[in-house]
Amino acid sequence: MLELAGIIILGILAQWVAWKFKIPAILPLILIGLLVGPVAETYLSEDGSKWIEPIWNGEKGLFPGDYLYYFVSLAISIILFEGGLTLKRNEIKNVGPVITKLITLGSAITFFGAGIIAHLIFGLGWELSFLFSGLIIVTGPTVITPILRNIPLKRDISTVLKWEGILIDPIGALVAVLVFEFISVGGDGGFTKTALIEFGKILLFGTTFGFTFAHALAYAINRKLIPHYLLNVVSLSAVLLVFVESEVFAHESGLLAVVVMGMVLGNGKLENIKELLYFKESLSVLLISILFILLSANIDMEDLMLLYTWKTAALFAIVVFIIRPLAVFASTFNSKLKLNEKLFISWVGPRGIVAAGIASLFGSKLLKQGVDGAEYITPLVFTIVLGTVLLNATTARLFAKMVGVFLKSSNGILIVGASDPARLIASFLRDKGKRVVLIDSNKNYIRQALDDDLEALDVNIYDDELRDNIELNDVGYLIAMTGSDEVNKYAVNSFSKIFGEHGSFRLASSLEAINASDKDREGFFTPKDDYIKLIEAYRENPTIHEVKIKGNEELEKMLELLAKEEKSVPIFIEKGKDIYLIAEFEKEGIEKKDLVIAYLGKKIIYDFKPKIKS
Repeated sequence: MLELAGIIILGILAQWVAWKFKIPAILPLILIGLLVGPVAETYLSEDGSKWIEPIWNGEKGLFPGDYLYYFVSLAISIILFEGGLTLKRNEIKNVGPVITKLITLGSAITFFGAGIIAHLIFGLGWELSFLFSGLIIVTGPTVITPILRNIPLKRDISTVLKWEGILIDPIGALVAVLVFEFISVGGDGGFTKTALIEFGKILLFGTTFGFTFAHALAYAINRKLIPHYLLNVVSLSAVLLVFVESEVFAHESGLLAVVVMGMVLGNGKLENIKELLYFKESLSVLLISILFILLSANIDMEDLMLLYTWKTAALFAIVVFIIRPLAVFASTFNSKLKLNEKLFISWVGPRGIVAAGIASLFGSKLLKQGVDGAEYITPLVFTIVLGTVLLNATTARLFAKMVGVFLKSSNGILIVGASDPARLIASFLRDKGKRVVLIDSNKNYIRQALDDDLEALDVNIYDDELRDNIELNDVGYLIAMTGSDEVNKYAVNSFSKIFGEHGSFRLASSLEAINASDKDREGFFTPKDDYIKLIEAYRENPTIHEVKIKGNEELEKMLELLAKEEKSVPIFIEKGKDIYLIAEFEKEGIEKKDLVIAYLGKKIIYDFKPKIKS
């Protein structure tokens, strides 16, 4: 009981440390596992035993027999299902070809390159060498996100790295499963007819069960056949059922089945997808915390000492500094990515949770089967995982500056709220060449924004999801324009440091709009206009008008006319290619001539006659 409680406590503590110091959680988790496992057994324990013994050894241990591997299998199935849920087809259209090549051609180069090198350096059999290379294909969003979270990059770079990690997880798992099945079924190592049949069964039953159960679960949820309070636990049960049933029909096909199930649900019309994702994400955090302490603790010091040789350093260097760049440059050939962007993507390739988890599972199974060299699989993969995470976590920011992909200025615009006027303003800014992202928890607003070809995210402003989105690293302006004064104030107060490098603005509340003076402009989208007036202006005329202004006197006159008109709202002042909010324009102290003022709502009849000086 003490050991089980200790794993959960240490796991959540490691997750907190990772969050606090902005590092991938897998790093402290594996280090804690090694400490309470092989390190404690060799150097710290008085009786020479591990502080946490994952497998029952006759005297102590948490799992008897093969039950640890059963737990690992079920845990990884839930983690992979959660990863599949996050995959959205429409989010990768801008760099789709690059990502497609990375997860196909890039994976093939890594698979064959790392397999050949492992065979040549360590003398492993071809089957084990390619099992190792299949396992290190994967990167993983759980390690990419913390590393890139505080590095301002162009959106395309962040998108490539994010979606490579998400998509390549199931591909790496599938490749590893197929190689493992080949080793298990092939027997003498020859490519037998039986092995081919098993491969076919894995693909057939894995995709069939995943696809079928995903549609069945979606139908049950959308038809309200499952009460809301049982939604998450029923979904969890369905995932475990799919995994087990697929395994019954085709051994080792369960992982593929849950990945397919997650991808189908994530891209389907599921009303409760966000709630389901939050639950699975929380469960995955707990499972990952337990899993990697257990797996690290299960490694023996003798296995670690096998890697205390120049061969390990040579393998690591070739995988990271030769094979990874080769895969990236081959995959991005003839793409829009520049040389420095390709170099940065080549540098950032940390291996993650799926690699380490499946390595432990398959390595242990092959050891039980007596496969020669199987003792190398788990420690070798853990070395690649720890090494790449440490390398990227400590050098990614510096390397980004060295190759020139570190954005010196973040000019993207984040608009909180996706109502009708917000979408109109976002479209106006987009047409002026600005990158604009709308966020809202109203699904109808988000759907309409996407239909208008705008970037839009279904996000609750009170969730941490927004802080972790690495694709918003180039945002430097924050504008809160929801119908809730509290939400607007919360957005500005909570996210100004993250997204408001150049300025954070919000709509005035009704009381603030009434009491506003000409001096009260800083921090407001438009100081004398609240959400109600913005909506009324939109309903009067959903158009943004632009009027050329020659000088300061003309500008003041136009702003005065707009202030008197109840159904018109001044929004921007343009000077050349630059666009400013009213408050921002005053603050910048820009020369007030040859301007364009943009306003929403009722068109104003404007005939300016300058005063004649006597």
